[in-house]
Amino acid sequence: MSAEEKNIKLTRRDFVRKGIQFSILGGIGVMAGGLLPKLVGQEYVWQIDTKKCTHCGRCATSCIKTPSAVKCFHAFDMCGYCDLCGGYFRQGVKNLNTGAENQLCPTAAITRQFIEEPFFEYHIQKDLCIGCAKCVKGCEAFGNGSLQLQVDQSICDNCNECSIARDCPSNAISRVPSGKSYLMQGINWKNET
Repeated sequence: MSAEEKNIKLTRRDFVRKGIQFSILGGIGVMAGGLLPKLVGQEYVWQIDTKKCTHCGRCATSCIKTPSAVKCFHAFDMCGYCDLCGGYFRQGVKNLNTGAENQLCPTAAITRQFIEEPFFEYHIQKDLCIGCAKCVKGCEAFGNGSLQLQVDQSICDNCNECSIARDCPSNAISRVPSGKSYLMQGINWKNET
């Protein structure tokens, strides 16, 4: 083998070795680029702007999760603890009892608890709530708006393109930094079950 052939073989080996090193470094760079926003930047989550929400009911049907990751939350600070709750009772109810025929929620996700005359406290059972917004619409129409829809982050898959956001007629759902406060007023997360 001549000196010229040895130089060609070494050059080819160096080329292959450099190519492998470059590939490994490139792979590490891609992984670091994917992890860097999570380590340095903020994570984004889907949230509902309660001021824009029209309570159309699409949160219950458009979510990829069954039941929907959108749930009703109760802002206790705003609640009037009404005997006749517009978010609990159907409109035009004659008897204020807890019979299913009198309740607005189709899944009985809202429970009513007597406090003292004439006050009642209402709780949402998240596992039963389907995000239909019937209670929220009733509470806003005949109450003070203490029942509100919001994305439950413990359930949401945080899809890159939220199917509910795509179908929302009022553009009430958007991605916000996870550290940003929820777009709700007076929410008391600890009292939800």
